[in-house]
Amino acid sequence: MPATLLKNCNLIDETGAITSGEDLLIREGAIAARGKGLSLDPGEAGETLDCGGLFVSPGFTILHAHSPMHILRGLAEDVNVNDWFNREIWPYESKILEEDIYWGARLCCAEMLDHGVTAFADHYFHGEQIARAAKESGIRADIAGTVFAFDGNPEPEMAPVAELMDQYRDDPMVHIRFGPHSPYICSPKVLETLAAAAREKGGGLHLHVSETAAQVEESRKKYGKTPFAVAAEAGCFTVPCIVAHGLWIEEEDLALLGEDTYIAHCPKTYMKLGAGRGPIWDCWRKVNLCIGTDGAASSNTVDPLEQARLFALVGKMEDRAEDFPIREVWQVLTRGHRALGFGSGKLVPGAAADLLFWDLNTPNTAPLYDPLAAILYSGESRNIRHVMVAGEFRKRDGRLAFDLGPVLENAARHARGITTRGKGVSKLHFG
Repeated sequence: MPATLLKNCNLIDETGAITSGEDLLIREGAIAARGKGLSLDPGEAGETLDCGGLFVSPGFTILHAHSPMHILRGLAEDVNVNDWFNREIWPYESKILEEDIYWGARLCCAEMLDHGVTAFADHYFHGEQIARAAKESGIRADIAGTVFAFDGNPEPEMAPVAELMDQYRDDPMVHIRFGPHSPYICSPKVLETLAAAAREKGGGLHLHVSETAAQVEESRKKYGKTPFAVAAEAGCFTVPCIVAHGLWIEEEDLALLGEDTYIAHCPKTYMKLGAGRGPIWDCWRKVNLCIGTDGAASSNTVDPLEQARLFALVGKMEDRAEDFPIREVWQVLTRGHRALGFGSGKLVPGAAADLLFWDLNTPNTAPLYDPLAAILYSGESRNIRHVMVAGEFRKRDGRLAFDLGPVLENAARHARGITTRGKGVSKLHFG
């Protein structure tokens, strides 16, 4: 892989600190050097890119997504959260095909890269199709194969996930973990089995916890404890764990979380489905809070910047304008790299070269007083001129590096198939 020398960069690191006039040398998919006056070695094959006027930052992550659900975008609108699941999405998903999953994921990867996402954590079934889509798109993926275990036996659903885990164990672009759906679908025994399997395989978990106030109330009736307590007693937080949502986390739950427990916050979904503000806005500094997007069937977009903006604005809305400072929200945006373990998220030698190149000299962000404020409250995908993943440009001069035509055509064709087949009967029930 030829080297790339980035000259005269304005750098924004994962903490929000900004420095000017520095160079980054990229070799073999990683940052080889950072400093001033850097150059390629004599005779070294490579490209020199003048980044004067641009801001270079780590790429974004999405810590909770359902990438195949791009194929269902727009099918369930203006309904409450129970009807969204029980009357619309899950009945459609009961008849979904493997190729629907693949093309939905391909479409999602394209949108994510356009929004500056360089790595994402997915939770869905047929993880092999998501891995295929991610590899072909050039984006990093941490894929949790969903386990429902309706009959109490998770082994049949665990086996293909374990096989994928072995297949991609040494892959720098794809990680696999177990994805028990949630404490309201999976029994405590199932959760315990999956936590033990993750520990044995050296992997992690990704599950939905405390999405609604009703789930917390029902868990207290059924188990005498919160969903977080159910998951904790099963050992879920003794291994690396991504918690989807955690919107209705309670004060007593905070002590249950492990150091490697990260919560993926998806405010656009909560707003759209009427899930409520939730206590997470009051304790966000006490947890490893990261940004998720959920699936496009609920959030419609997979734009982490939009989600972070909503997180801050909802938090500020009730006379708390000073409690969600820009630099701390930026850290929420970049924290997902720690959870995913790809070696990305920092602008230091040895870190993966997963980078965003921001052009803030545009009508929507000028004049420029504070680059972080411009990005968080005014920025859009069009401000991201380039996206680099593992040292390769996946978006360059505003255009993705692959042909979108076949992706859009096949997604449309499979969407027609979904509406033609219609709804089936789902074994799942939300509420």
